Amino acid sequence: MSPARTLATAARVLRQLRHDPRSIALMLLVPCVMLFLLRYVFDGSPGTFDNIGASLLGIFPLITMFLVTSIATLRERTSGTLERLLAMPLGKSDLIAGYALAFGLLAVVQSTLATGLAVWFLGLDVIGSPWLLLLVALLDALLGTALGLFVSAFAASEFQAVQFMPAVIFPQLLLCGLFTPRDHMAPALEAISDVLPMSYAVDGMNQVLRHPEITGDFVRDALVVAGCALLVLGLGAATLRRRTT
Repeated sequence: MSPARTLATAARVLRQLRHDPRSIALMLLVPCVMLFLLRYVFDGSPGTFDNIGASLLGIFPLITMFLVTSIATLRERTSGTLERLLAMPLGKSDLIAGYALAFGLLAVVQSTLATGLAVWFLGLDVIGSPWLLLLVALLDALLGTALGLFVSAFAASEFQAVQFMPAVIFPQLLLCGLFTPRDHMAPALEAISDVLPMSYAVDGMNQVLRHPEITGDFVRDALVVAGCALLVLGLGAATLRRRTT
């Protein structure tokens, strides 16, 4: 793995995204718009926004980064760009790390905007540090990036990439504890939720929401989300093919 090649790949991806304003708008603005709408949907019950706003602050970046990354990467596969890149002296790890770095930089901007909007403009009541919220939101966005890179290897078209969302994201959304505490679910569903990374993303946000200091559970949740992102990136490199179909 060469740092120079990784940085060159990241720079190329960022140059391409600069000419795709719709993708940039989806990544940067949609989470903010969704949080804004959510706040005023519950305008008469601000406590409800406080209860679920922190969780959704992590979920929205994960979903948008998953969509954009999977479609953008698949576009490179189907256009033949990926095949030409892999024909050069460019390792799979360089390529995956370059993509992750480029989208990770955008994830930093996205998470900063969404966290700042929720805490300082929409009045999300957080007992812990807003910087910890930002950390978890960033880890969630990076996890969405990793998942998008991974599933793009199994899709033959952009439409199929979008179809992976119900299979990969929706079960996690239902079982992460957003709608009901996980310990109130059926034992089988609770056991499944214990191995899904989004569950730890939501738990991490709730730890910041309810505790003024860094707890052991928060550290565990952050490490699990970060570890899952690294694991999925490794799987993405392992499934990267040198020939497009």
